[in-house]
Amino acid sequence: MNFKKIFGPFLSILGLGSLIYGAYLFLEPDKGDWKITTVSLVLGFVFFSSGLGLLKSIKDEG
Repeated sequence: MNFKKIFGPFLSILGLGSLIYGAYLFLEPDKGDWKITTVSLVLGFVFFSSGLGLLKSIKDEG
């Protein structure tokens, strides 16, 4: 079993969840501090882009 096939979707889903949470905090400023919003958006972008990068680098063997 290939490690990239498991870890790529996991990172993508985690990043997408973090981006959604950061967008929610951005739209509701009373819910969170600006630091928490910024960190969640940045980490979400990093996780999502690295997950997509892993998914793109998978070569189908068969």
